[in-house]
Amino acid sequence: MRNLTRHAALTATAVTAALVLAACGNDSGSNGSGSGSGHSSASSAAGAEADATTGAHNAQDVSFAQGMIPHHQQALQMAKLAADRASSAEVKDLASRIEKAQDPEIKTMSGWLKSWGKDVPSSHSSMESMPGMDDSAHSGMPGMMDSTHMDKLEKASGKDFDTVFLTMMIDHHKGAVEMATTEKNKGKYEPATSMADNIITAQTAEIAEMNKLLGKS
Repeated sequence: MRNLTRHAALTATAVTAALVLAACGNDSGSNGSGSGSGHSSASSAAGAEADATTGAHNAQDVSFAQGMIPHHQQALQMAKLAADRASSAEVKDLASRIEKAQDPEIKTMSGWLKSWGKDVPSSHSSMESMPGMDDSAHSGMPGMMDSTHMDKLEKASGKDFDTVFLTMMIDHHKGAVEMATTEKNKGKYEPATSMADNIITAQTAEIAEMNKLLGKS
């Protein structure tokens, strides 16, 4: 009788051990597949986040485009004056390069705003076309010239124009670099932050060039 009882106990122990091992095996398998699924989900989420970062925009991106468009428009207005008022070939060449660089950027930023359903700043580049509004509308924008400065530039010619133009454009470029730096640090839309980086590089180099033309190197 004792032998039978002992045999039954041993059998039960063996069955229990087998069940435990089987359960462990299943847990291991499920954990393995679960882990793989987790990695797959994490990868998908990371990919989706990357796509969202590339295509999405935030309030800073909108502010950058809406601010930089009129800022660029004023730079173009200033550059156009150099064609028949500047005496220096170097100043005329610089003005031409500014036009070629900034006009396409205005069109690109306007396209972004339209695609986002946001207001695109007026295409009027002349501050005279918005009397009584220009100074207050752009007073908080770094490097933006007021009507008094623009009048002074429009009335200048020859070497006097060169000096006034370079002095004003240096300040204007510094303002653009400041605005672009904010976008680079706080913007989300990849094309906008990339443009901001290009603006910083190009206009910083032009500031150095203009300082040399003014004899301030």
